[in-house]
Amino acid sequence: MTTLSEAQLKMMPEMSELLHTRYRFLQMIEMIGPIGRRGLAENLSVGEREARKETDLLREQGLIIASRSGMRISESGMEVLEVLKPLVYEWSGISTMEKQLTRILGIQKVIIVDGDLDEIPSIKSLLGLEAAKQLELVAGLSKIVAVTGGSTLAAIADSLTPSEKLTDLNFIAARGGMGVEMRLQANTIAATFAGNTDNTYRTLYLPEHLSEPAYNAIIQEPIVKEMIELYDQTDVVIHGIGSALEMAERRKSREEEKQSLLESGAVSEAFGYYFDEQGKAVQRIRTVGIQLEQVNRCKSIIAVAGGKNKAKAILSYFKHGAKQSVLITDSAAAEEMLHLLQ
Repeated sequence: MTTLSEAQLKMMPEMSELLHTRYRFLQMIEMIGPIGRRGLAENLSVGEREARKETDLLREQGLIIASRSGMRISESGMEVLEVLKPLVYEWSGISTMEKQLTRILGIQKVIIVDGDLDEIPSIKSLLGLEAAKQLELVAGLSKIVAVTGGSTLAAIADSLTPSEKLTDLNFIAARGGMGVEMRLQANTIAATFAGNTDNTYRTLYLPEHLSEPAYNAIIQEPIVKEMIELYDQTDVVIHGIGSALEMAERRKSREEEKQSLLESGAVSEAFGYYFDEQGKAVQRIRTVGIQLEQVNRCKSIIAVAGGKNKAKAILSYFKHGAKQSVLITDSAAAEEMLHLLQ
């Protein structure tokens, strides 16, 4: 039997695109407002004339409020966004993709936000908001939450606020430092998670690349032993998924190391492990941090990665991904994953 929304779409197929466009405008204003018209146009990759037309309509309907500081969403706009989300996701095919990928990847759930992180960097904030919601859902029976580094994890931290659901948690760095950008290191992000939710945190300041003698000596240190014990007790892991060569670049790997990754067919990276297209770990970095077997024993795992260019890496990692994982990605990555699977 045809549903009401299906009947509406058959009668007026242009409704889908128009609704989708205005939903994206309203959603972006909610996410980064107050914002000016030019900034909104840049974030949505549209012309200023289109931005003016759509925002004038949203303002006339009382969905946004314009002031000298910029446009922001109204309470009515917030309600409209919430009510329209299921319909927009149904008409745009996002709901169908979520179900398809959940089944194909064999994991607990796939959550898709609308957009392409490669084209619209602010989509990272949407990924962060969804990950923050997911953390609230699983935090009730949790005590220790391990977080990795990267800009996507930083976006999650920025989306967190104190909440009754996020209490008595200990956020720990899933690994030591990497690269030179302190803001994106796991230690900094763990501290930000804790600071934004009024919780505690533990850091791990160690070089990521260790020789075998150095590694064997460091793991005997009391503070390192304590961290390893915490990894064994971790309830929730929140992590990103990287493209193998991109991560090698960030780690400032030598040319021979990059060549080795190419020869071994490395496609993705997570937790210091490099995986090929079949999900087999082909290389790993000798470092102190949470290990894959410890991750797989956790009650809840939240993976966040977006952008069309991440599709191969996501598929690679989830060839053998833990069943209790929730993947949060964007529609561009989801569409590309389904395309690659065909």
